[in-house]
Amino acid sequence: MRNDFLIFAQPFIEEEEIDEVIKTLKSGWLGSGPKVAQFESDFKEYKNANYSIALSSCTAALHLSMLVSGIKPGDEVITTPLTFCATVNAIIHAGGTPILADIDIDTLNISTVEIRKKITSKTKAIIPVHFAGRPCDMDEIMKISSDFNLKIIEDCAHAIETVYHGQHVGTIGDFGCFSFYVTKNIVTGEGGMVLTKNNEFATRIKTLGLHGMNKDAWKRFGDDGYKHYQVVECGFKYNMMDLQASIGIQQLKKITPFWERRELIWKKYMIEFKDLPIILPPAPAQNTIHGYHLFTILIEKELCGISRDEFIDRLKDYKIGVGVHYLSIPEHPYYQDVLGWEPEMTPNAMKVGRSILSLPLSAKLTDNDVDDVIQAIKEILN
Repeated sequence: MRNDFLIFAQPFIEEEEIDEVIKTLKSGWLGSGPKVAQFESDFKEYKNANYSIALSSCTAALHLSMLVSGIKPGDEVITTPLTFCATVNAIIHAGGTPILADIDIDTLNISTVEIRKKITSKTKAIIPVHFAGRPCDMDEIMKISSDFNLKIIEDCAHAIETVYHGQHVGTIGDFGCFSFYVTKNIVTGEGGMVLTKNNEFATRIKTLGLHGMNKDAWKRFGDDGYKHYQVVECGFKYNMMDLQASIGIQQLKKITPFWERRELIWKKYMIEFKDLPIILPPAPAQNTIHGYHLFTILIEKELCGISRDEFIDRLKDYKIGVGVHYLSIPEHPYYQDVLGWEPEMTPNAMKVGRSILSLPLSAKLTDNDVDDVIQAIKEILN
């Protein structure tokens, strides 16, 4: 039995991040400034993207991407039911109508067959979510986009390192939205990023993200003297701070060793659990790089003799923290009450959401931590 509780998805923060934050504190520039600009540039280079805009969250990135896409009341946006609520909430906040296309039961990503079934004359965009770090079928999604003239807003919250057929996700569609929340593969505490190929889109997102003030308004207090600004739109307070970006700058430098560590843990789990009565995550697809953000297993009582929630309670007894990613979106009362959704409308996502469990998968995990997770699961199932 462990002496301490293994917290699910702990960020791996080292001295480099702490030193960078201290430098920022000593600089006196804590808000949006030169560190944000550097993080944007570094991330753009890593992803081989055209334009990058750092924001306060991935939710902000999704929201502004939809506004810039021209989503208006009555417009429909198709997305997956197996995602965090932010994906659907951003559609609602933009004034659009969310439409759910069920997942592929094998990949857990949105089904392109189901997407085609949901398209109407009101459909204006698709938000594919690269679930757990596995890329969606972007060839088919981009074909659908071309066939129906739809905007593609990639939700890459799980997929910073993910590559599809030689191209980084987030650079395939019109927009790529990333999260640096504390549980993600690299972190800034809170924070997000938008990538886009279009200069006009990038400029407008930058403006909307800082109250609707014109470009480079953050420089108005710089050492060149006060700069007047103009408010050109009714924008939002969505900007990232230098305090956050200073963490991200150092985290991004470690993205490859972090990914390699998670890949090692992922592969060890796959080997150790292969003979257990649980459903393991799908293997990475050919000609892709998996982001290895979540290691999900399905706990079905008829297979292993214990329910998912009972399994979570047992793991807690072993001092192992886990996550549930996710109950399907129609399981939640708000969407049932306001949109009239029921879980049965997306049966694959309903089934998965009621049995899915995410195990610890972090670069911070020690070999002993990983062994503790494996031992606990084997003892519970035996």
